[in-house]
Amino acid sequence: MKSRIAACASALAVAGLLGASGAAFAQEKTFDLKISHWVPPSHPLQKSLEEWGADVEKESGGTIHYKVYPAQQLGKAFDHYDMARDGIADLTYINPGYQPGRFPIIAAGELPFLIANGKGGTQALDAWYRKYAEKEMKDVKFCLAFVHDPGTFHSKTKKIMVPEDIKGMKIRPAHATMATFVTQLGGTNVQSSAPEVRDILEKGVADAVTFPWGSIPLFGIDKVTKYHMNVPLYVTTFALVFNKDKYNAMSAKQKKAIDDHCTNEWALKVASPWADFEHGGIAKLKAEAGHEVYDISPAQLAEWKKAAEPLHKTWADGVKKAGGDPDAIMKDLKAELTKFKSAY
Repeated sequence: MKSRIAACASALAVAGLLGASGAAFAQEKTFDLKISHWVPPSHPLQKSLEEWGADVEKESGGTIHYKVYPAQQLGKAFDHYDMARDGIADLTYINPGYQPGRFPIIAAGELPFLIANGKGGTQALDAWYRKYAEKEMKDVKFCLAFVHDPGTFHSKTKKIMVPEDIKGMKIRPAHATMATFVTQLGGTNVQSSAPEVRDILEKGVADAVTFPWGSIPLFGIDKVTKYHMNVPLYVTTFALVFNKDKYNAMSAKQKKAIDDHCTNEWALKVASPWADFEHGGIAKLKAEAGHEVYDISPAQLAEWKKAAEPLHKTWADGVKKAGGDPDAIMKDLKAELTKFKSAY
């Protein structure tokens, strides 16, 4: 009799535990994520972010839903970091170089003639920046960092062969480091986000732009430029950042679903289609009528590298001002670039 009573008690206890766990699962909150970026929906980043969101939704057991908002629907390109901080969007795509001086450490990736390719460069930048992101981007939860395949000068008016050619030109820079470069070479910066570039070139507000290759036709810039310097001059650093309040409101299982998609592996997944797209733009522009894709000589390349040297000091000074050790930080970055076969 006692054994029968014990067995019944045990069964009731198990049932109670199962009921409690079921209730806990049923009570798990559902979240709708707003994922915001500022490039066109035809851009490779759109599909990458859709795949990111779909995989998060699957791992969360359907408790995290997502919607991607492209083309500045939720806010201007320059505002995307603050949009994540303030909860206007939950996951945003940011270009740290749009806000000069605010993120001095990650700006190392913007230095010319440093990163040779988009895929290895992404893995290296992401692996390197993770230990600095918590301090430098403390208002948000850092997810991952990446770069596009190297970009260059695209001009409306003339071939840009040597640094001296920049003098007197009006140029839209990709980010703060390229803006400093243009100024040092005697040019004038014309600030605009990527979606506005065609308009400023068409109106004569700018003579040239620094841009990656595949995005020239994508943004219609091929309609207002003619000359393209075939040199891997620079890359732009990007990041995906997450709203802290939304993340902190999630269950442990849901947080794990986010964390599992904020990894070096996912940085490469997000960046790879874009890297291939940009690299393919070189051949596309070569084949397009009315465009001249031109090489420069080794001597001319040496002139460009020498002209870029002061940018390293400017970057180092910005890091020191923020309390960092630029020598140690740059050593770490170069080690990762070597590891991922992406050093210039």
